[in-house]
Amino acid sequence: MQRLDCPGCGQRVYFHNTLCSCGMALVFDPELGAFAANATPCTRLRDIGCNWRAEQDGPQCRSCAMTTTVPDLSVEGNLDLLAQSEAAKRWVLANLARWRWFTNADQGQRVSFQMLSEHARHQEVNVTMGHADGVITINVVEADDAVRVERQQELGELYRSMVGHMRHEIAHFLFERLAVLPGFLDQFRTMFGDERADYAQAITEHYANPKDKGATHISKYATMHPHEDWAETSAHILHLVDMTDSLMATGLTGPQIPPPGYDAYADPNAEQLLTVATAVALAVNEINRALDNPDVYPFVLTETTRAKLAFAHHWLSQGSAMAPMAA
Repeated sequence: MQRLDCPGCGQRVYFHNTLCSCGMALVFDPELGAFAANATPCTRLRDIGCNWRAEQDGPQCRSCAMTTTVPDLSVEGNLDLLAQSEAAKRWVLANLARWRWFTNADQGQRVSFQMLSEHARHQEVNVTMGHADGVITINVVEADDAVRVERQQELGELYRSMVGHMRHEIAHFLFERLAVLPGFLDQFRTMFGDERADYAQAITEHYANPKDKGATHISKYATMHPHEDWAETSAHILHLVDMTDSLMATGLTGPQIPPPGYDAYADPNAEQLLTVATAVALAVNEINRALDNPDVYPFVLTETTRAKLAFAHHWLSQGSAMAPMAA
């Protein structure tokens, strides 16, 4: 995330802030990518802390308007879980806006979200996260750190977060928008495989006979099906670009890290970007190890996974400009 400043006093503020120490209300304008003065806040500021600007045609912001279903907020804890999940969604949408997705310039189809909870009024219910026909379902219970870490360990995953879930599921939606562009599917199938392969059968096979990711996939889950390989790869390029962008915003530099001013979202050279991101990851990993914390990016990029990341970077960073208008 780039550096953000208070439009009133100019001091540094942060993405989720709602009030500057100078007393000015902070309202983020996703079209500008900055906090705006005299902007009308989203109507959901009070209940979930949404600090985005209300859209011109409604009381809610761009992000909240994408949510069509919320959990039962009379159940204790669900409101807080929803607030944390929506905050993760806003972060990812702000990142994607740097590549023009879901901005005013993007006239393509919008995605919608069902924010559901396992915690119902009288019982626990199953909620499966996923994407289907332009609708993303999110299990807000995973905004609970303890729950998420427990499932991360159960599934043998190196990384699991709400931001990661958002990036993964939105990538499934963006695949559908990119698939209509000339050249995309031919290139995709050469690199990832045929996405028309039976998905239900792939799920059964994956859990019956899990495969090692080896040198060809970014994660074990990516081995299940070409659609999951794409979503995992896309989530990872978004991780790497945003991690690099966030470090650059601090003004820090080092070997293989460009001087201040480098814009990770504007770099069209995927190989250079991945080299820089790798250097950033290694540097931050060393800091985390000094504090006995897990690596910030515990993955090794191989020649094949770098090629897949470069493919996802090319299409995600340019696809919104080429995608057709919504019908």
